[in-house]
Amino acid sequence: MTNKPTLLVLAAGMGSRYGGNKQIDGFGPNGETILEYSIFDAIRAGFGKVVFIVRQEILEVAKEKFLPKLEGKIEVDWVIQSLDSFVPAEFKQADRVKPFGTAHAVLCAKDAIQEPFAVINADDFYGKEAFEVLGKFLSTEVRPDLHAMVGYAIQNVLSENGTVSRGVCETNEKGQLIGMTERTSIAREGNQILSRGEGEVLEIAENTPVSMNFWGFHPDVFGDIEQMWKEFLPANQHNLKSEFYIPTVANNLIKAGKAAFEILPGGKTWFGVTYTEDRPVVIDALQKLHQEGEYPADLWK
Repeated sequence: MTNKPTLLVLAAGMGSRYGGNKQIDGFGPNGETILEYSIFDAIRAGFGKVVFIVRQEILEVAKEKFLPKLEGKIEVDWVIQSLDSFVPAEFKQADRVKPFGTAHAVLCAKDAIQEPFAVINADDFYGKEAFEVLGKFLSTEVRPDLHAMVGYAIQNVLSENGTVSRGVCETNEKGQLIGMTERTSIAREGNQILSRGEGEVLEIAENTPVSMNFWGFHPDVFGDIEQMWKEFLPANQHNLKSEFYIPTVANNLIKAGKAAFEILPGGKTWFGVTYTEDRPVVIDALQKLHQEGEYPADLWK
């Protein structure tokens, strides 16, 4: 196994709420995508390879967008997530439109990754510190029974333009993850953060750690994910909207006592594009980071 971790980018999502392919939209001062900042941060944190998970129909567009900038800077690989990937003939759903979810996307990369790896969303900005702390963990501490997640305080990951869904974490006395619950319809109301989903109103404390889908795994996790996937398929054969998520994998591993998850405290800066109205906020935030010297005037020169 190489001692340089790999970055696995989930870029197959549809971007339905945003209204377009936000994975390849430009937000930086030179038209940089949000993802380019993540790759730039990963390179300076010691990552050696980036693997893109994409849909077949955006593969060529993504290659045109990213390959000229990344050539000679980091090894690049491409993996297709399709509705047929890792789905035996007897479980194929002819009428299915929705992708099978984030854990299925990770499974699609099984043959492309043999080293410790991080998983990120293509359309979230995670910040330099997050890549530093996770890169260090993946290079020195990760084991088949010890994975990680970068935690973000919920107060820092809300949108001013609508409600959000977040994986709210429960932790033990060691600060490790013991469970995660997906909460929906979360927004700040006055001086409180409230979730109004699931038929209840729940207040969430400002510093509660949540998952922004920034994970670190030992490659042995592919075997665990594949086993869970084989159980997921027959159980959801007739549910065309069912999804297989990374937090489900984490919760199952923790409950079975097979692995622990460190919650790493690198999540200081986050912003993302859930709604079209979030776009100017992200453009301004990136401009400010360039002006402060956090990033060079041009990322790839």
